[in-house]
Amino acid sequence: MPSETFNALVVEAGEDKTYVRQIKKRTVDDLPDGDVLIRVQYSSLNYKDALSAIGNKGVTRSYPHTPGVDAAGTVADSRVDAFKKGDEVLVTGYDLGMNTSGGFGQYVRVPAGWVVPLPGGLSLKESMIFGTAGFTAGMGILFLTERVKPEDGPVLVTGATGGVGSVSVAVLAKLGYTVAAVTGKTAEAAFLNGLGASQIVARADAADTSGRPLLKAQWAGVLDTVGGEILATAIKSTNPWGTVTCCGNVASPDLPLTVFPFILRGIRLIGIDSQNCPMDVRLNVWEHLAGAWKVEGLHDLCAEIGLKGLNENIDLILKGLQKGRVVVDLGE
Repeated sequence: MPSETFNALVVEAGEDKTYVRQIKKRTVDDLPDGDVLIRVQYSSLNYKDALSAIGNKGVTRSYPHTPGVDAAGTVADSRVDAFKKGDEVLVTGYDLGMNTSGGFGQYVRVPAGWVVPLPGGLSLKESMIFGTAGFTAGMGILFLTERVKPEDGPVLVTGATGGVGSVSVAVLAKLGYTVAAVTGKTAEAAFLNGLGASQIVARADAADTSGRPLLKAQWAGVLDTVGGEILATAIKSTNPWGTVTCCGNVASPDLPLTVFPFILRGIRLIGIDSQNCPMDVRLNVWEHLAGAWKVEGLHDLCAEIGLKGLNENIDLILKGLQKGRVVVDLGE
C-alpha cells in the first residue's frame, strides 16, 4: 500500500534530561515491521503510557517514541490469513506503546499474535473504554470469581477511582458482589456509589501500620491495584480461604508482610500480568467483558479526548488526579 501520512503523539528527549511531547506527522514507513497494519480509531490512556511520555526507561528504552499500550481499529493491510483488510480488531499489552510505536498514532503495525478480533457485543470505542485497565480488571475478576462467591461476603477494591479499580467496582457490583471501595479521593464517593460500591473506605483507613501479622478478617476477596502497605493490610484482613489478586505497585512494590495470612488462614495471592497474558486467557476475558460483564452506563466511565488532549491528561494521571477511563479518539 502507499505510505500513508498520519498524526501521532511523539515523545522526544530534550535538554537537561527533559522530554517533549508533540503531535507530529509520521508515515507508515516509519513503523516497525509486523504482520498486521491497523488504522487506529481509538486508544486509551493508562498509567504506563504516562510513564513512557516522561521518559521512564523502565517502560521505554529509546526515543523518539509514540506511547499508547492500547489500540482499536480496522486492518489496513495483513500478511496473514487470520486477518483481512477491514476487520475490526484490538491490541492491548505485549510491547505495544512500550518499545513498539503505540496507539497514540493513527496507525500501528504489530505481529499477528498480538491481535484480537473485536469481540461481538463491543464497539471499537467500548473496547477502549475497557482497554488495558479494563482487561486487567477482567483478569482479576476472572480469578476472583472462580474462588469467591457473592454470598461469601464483601470484596475490597483498592485504588477504586482509577481505571482498573473503577471497572472492577462496576463489574463486581453487576455480578452481585457487595463491594467496598478504597480511595484517597473522598470527594468521589458519589462516583463510586454510582458504580455500585456499597462502602467507601478512606485510603488512610486501608493501611495498617501497627506491624501486627494478622488483622480482623472482613473481606471474602480483594482486588488490589496499588500494592504496598494497602495490599499487605488487605491480605491480613481477608477471611480464611479468601482470595486476593494483585496487579499494581503505584503505592509501593514492597510487601511488608509475614507468611501468617497464608499458613494460618489459607489466603491465596494471585498476581495479574495482563501484558503477556496467554491468548486463550485473553480471549476468555474479552468474551466476558463483551458479554455478561459488560456494565450498563459503560460510556459514563470515560472521558473522551483527541490527541491534543493527551498532554493535559498525562499530567493528571501522573498526579493521581484521573478518574475512571480516558478514551482517545484518533478518527480526526
